[in-house]
Amino acid sequence: MMDLLLYPGKLRGAVTPPPSKSESHRLILAAALAEGESRLRALALSDDLRATLRGAEALGARVNETAPGEFSICGCGAKRRNEPMTLDCGASGSTLRFLIPLALALCGGGDFSGEKGLLRRPLQPYLRLFDELGIDWMLSDDLLRIRGGLKPGDFQLSGEVSSQFFSGLLFSLPLLDAPSTLRWTSPPVSEGYLRLTAATLKKAGVGLRELPDGFAVEPSRYRPLDAAPEKDWSQAAFWIAARELGSELAVSGLRDDSLQPDRRIIELAARLRESGDATLDLSQCPDLLPPLAAIAVLRRGVCRLSGASRLRGKESDRLASVTAAFRALGASIYEEPDGLRIEGREKLPGGAEADCAGDHRVAMALAAAATRCEKPVLLRGADCVSKSYPDFWEIYQSLGGRCDVVELGK
Repeated sequence: MMDLLLYPGKLRGAVTPPPSKSESHRLILAAALAEGESRLRALALSDDLRATLRGAEALGARVNETAPGEFSICGCGAKRRNEPMTLDCGASGSTLRFLIPLALALCGGGDFSGEKGLLRRPLQPYLRLFDELGIDWMLSDDLLRIRGGLKPGDFQLSGEVSSQFFSGLLFSLPLLDAPSTLRWTSPPVSEGYLRLTAATLKKAGVGLRELPDGFAVEPSRYRPLDAAPEKDWSQAAFWIAARELGSELAVSGLRDDSLQPDRRIIELAARLRESGDATLDLSQCPDLLPPLAAIAVLRRGVCRLSGASRLRGKESDRLASVTAAFRALGASIYEEPDGLRIEGREKLPGGAEADCAGDHRVAMALAAAATRCEKPVLLRGADCVSKSYPDFWEIYQSLGGRCDVVELGK
């Protein structure tokens, strides 16, 4: 574990966010299911994407890194086998939720493990579906074991927990031998990520038709891809937060027409520039809560960030960890059942230590806020950014951010 001492001061310069982690997950899996060789370019290898590449190999694909960030993936052609797959998902909830139904469709099940806490993240939509379909499952703190298969039919899921459950099934249903439908019984949260999945599947030749309450899916053969992901709005949000706090940053390479829900950071940050109280509904973009909290603690007025109760099931209980971390810096911030209430102020004293709680987004939000603290801030466990943005601190320093590595325990 790495601890960093961050010093106050503006960041200056131009920064291009890394390729989209969300799109990269989807491209890797589509390539893994294709008949033939795909070329994926400009992938940024975070811990999460390494987990999905392991998942591609567990499905039977051959993965070869031909140059830094460039991969040749020879897909498994959706060939079925009777041997359950085994996969260490690391800390990647996306990898776990995307691969579970694929293991049922192609391997008759699987054994899934991961870092501490991964299997305590919500899985109820799948578990309820397994009970309905007669799929055997066993879940402990360190193993999910499933045995069974998927048959074509009409599938229904609640949309309240995560769109990742829908995405996992959308990858799997085209592999079955008859049409299926996938419907939500309540509107899906983070629906933009579901649209991103649908766009990737259509690019790979999957027969997919949108319904008012879901999708109709035709049996399809995945075709190889030659693709590169667009830049990541989720990671850009932390640089944009630092810019809102006074840093002189030009953030480039982002698509204004992106399907990524976190492109809303521009709109929501602009609302926080307005004086007075503000309430922001984050039900479709909850990952923006940490960078928006960094902005809100340093503005006049009360800000309420709502619609984010499912952040309690992320890498940390993100409502609790963001609250604790920013309070350590001197912010007036309070947990609510579905979000945060923040009483902004002009300055934060800093001069304290804040725990990143093993959560990459908490660490990057603290980095943005630390630029405006009056005294240095000690970040405990700052290396957790490797989950999504391994070179974040390197780029932070290249932009003038001053930080020193502190020996563990000092």
